[in-house]
Amino acid sequence: MEGERCSFFSWKYGHYFEFLSTKDLNIKVRCTLCVGEKVLSTFKNTTSNLKKHLESQHSTVKLTERVPPSGPKQRAVTSAEGPTPPKQQKLDFGAKPVSDEELKKLVAQYIVEEMLPINTVDSPSFRAIIKKIPTSVNAELPHRTTFTSYLEKEFTEMERNLKATLNEIDFVSTTADIWTANNRSYIGVTLHWISRTTLERHKVALACRRIRGRHTYDVIGTEIENIHSSYGLLNKVVATVTDNGSNFVKAFQEESSPKDDDVTFSDLSEILSAENESDGQLSLPPHRRCASHTINIICTRDVEKHLTTNAESRAVYRSSTAKCTALWTKSSRSTLASETVEEISKRKLLIPTSTRWNSFFDAVKRIAEIPMGELNTLCTKLGLKCFKDQEYQFLHEYCMAMKPLTAALDILQGDCPYGTLLPTLEVLIKKENQRGEETAIQTRFAGVLDDKDALLAAASCPKFKLRWLRDAGRRERVKQLLTAECCTTAPLAKNPASVPSATTSSSQGEMDFFTFEAEPEEETYSAEKEVMDYLMSGYDLQILHKFSSIKTIFLKYNTPTPSSAPVERLFSLGGLVLTPKRNRLSDKRFEKLLLMRYNHWFTRSTLLFPP
Repeated sequence: MEGERCSFFSWKYGHYFEFLSTKDLNIKVRCTLCVGEKVLSTFKNTTSNLKKHLESQHSTVKLTERVPPSGPKQRAVTSAEGPTPPKQQKLDFGAKPVSDEELKKLVAQYIVEEMLPINTVDSPSFRAIIKKIPTSVNAELPHRTTFTSYLEKEFTEMERNLKATLNEIDFVSTTADIWTANNRSYIGVTLHWISRTTLERHKVALACRRIRGRHTYDVIGTEIENIHSSYGLLNKVVATVTDNGSNFVKAFQEESSPKDDDVTFSDLSEILSAENESDGQLSLPPHRRCASHTINIICTRDVEKHLTTNAESRAVYRSSTAKCTALWTKSSRSTLASETVEEISKRKLLIPTSTRWNSFFDAVKRIAEIPMGELNTLCTKLGLKCFKDQEYQFLHEYCMAMKPLTAALDILQGDCPYGTLLPTLEVLIKKENQRGEETAIQTRFAGVLDDKDALLAAASCPKFKLRWLRDAGRRERVKQLLTAECCTTAPLAKNPASVPSATTSSSQGEMDFFTFEAEPEEETYSAEKEVMDYLMSGYDLQILHKFSSIKTIFLKYNTPTPSSAPVERLFSLGGLVLTPKRNRLSDKRFEKLLLMRYNHWFTRSTLLFPP
């Protein structure tokens, strides 16, 4: 009780001293700012000695006052030299009860995102966990049948929401492919667009429908058109990206008509009367071949063809790849061999697969990273032929030669705009030309290197513009192409309806009296100025907001992706949903669960897709 009446304990700078003991009318404290054990003595009813010590020995220290114990509502006062100490917030550990709708949404999020069977909600152990969650009155987790109806309702809401969003978007693109699992075939379609306000890319899955019978071009074309039509996209899809499969290529070639620059006039009454005669005609968007698939063909078929043309290179190529294949086979089929590999190389070997791009390169690179001595020791222990110096050197040269192609493949199969394609190909062509080799890039991408859409897509990307063009003549040609497109796009970029009419005191009759020659149009000049200002601006994507015509060009030509990788990722998720234990899952329910998972319907920060 005596210590409580001591003025030291209520002193504003008392926290810089440590209380030691009390004796009669004095107390002993230790200064925490001094080096070593600095013990001071002062009277119980005064702190003058301690204050003098701080002023003489620690005058350079910024002192902070503490909150007096007797005033809990008082805020910490800061001295002229020191900052205000942070105040710890009071934590609230009270749990709010969960409503019935919130409970179903949380469970649906868990079931869909983790790709679990719907009958998980009937599991006694799962329901026991859910019962521990504080809920409001009459809130109870439904059983499988009722919960399935809830998921159906949520899928319908997701479709409605997505269609409403697509009504506000001018340009979209799709990717399509076919996937086979558990003796079933599905056609998957993903949708992509760029937000006009934020310029961010967005993607969703539209369908993963069951297709029966042979995968002929007409079946594929009909399915793609039906999917586009169900979302009202027939006039909005600027391109559909697929792989190089002959059935996909033919489906779009059959529906494409040769371009004709001549102007033709048609009788509207004949068109309307012939409406029923157009049955069976498909309406498909322009087709884009997957650039990643094409580069993968170059990395496999073309490289193998090039290496087998010469007898010497053919021998070392086949012998080295044969020994690599023997290593992959041995380590993948034997647990003892796999443990031996991990023991010697401290890493596991990568096994190439035909369905994953770059897998062969990654597998060869992993073997080439093992020192030759350890590699041959491993081969000896596994009973395989050892690598010769020439073969080991070939693996390293192969990895060096293929590295630019694999790096480009990784870039193109990412979430990038279509304008990334040509600059990436130009870098590859430049690297191949420096090595004095004929490149397969120019052969495989002959129809893309001078394609108008690809050129405009790259030129309208702020980070590329015209910098990737090495030839001055070609650079000027692309600049003129961009200017001409701006002249065409200008009426679309500047909507007259959004511009308020100017108020004037002159009457219409007065304006009719002052009739002079029409002012010369400045569309070409305006387009040229906009292009020049754009090319001289920075490289940040947000600068497009300053150039309305170029922004529209960017949205139109960069909406497609250079690769069909997004739909491949849809199928990867499909393999996790349609497991062998769930092979009785109906096609419709499988599609709905997969689309809600791919679109992250239950985990979105908002249940509105951004337009």
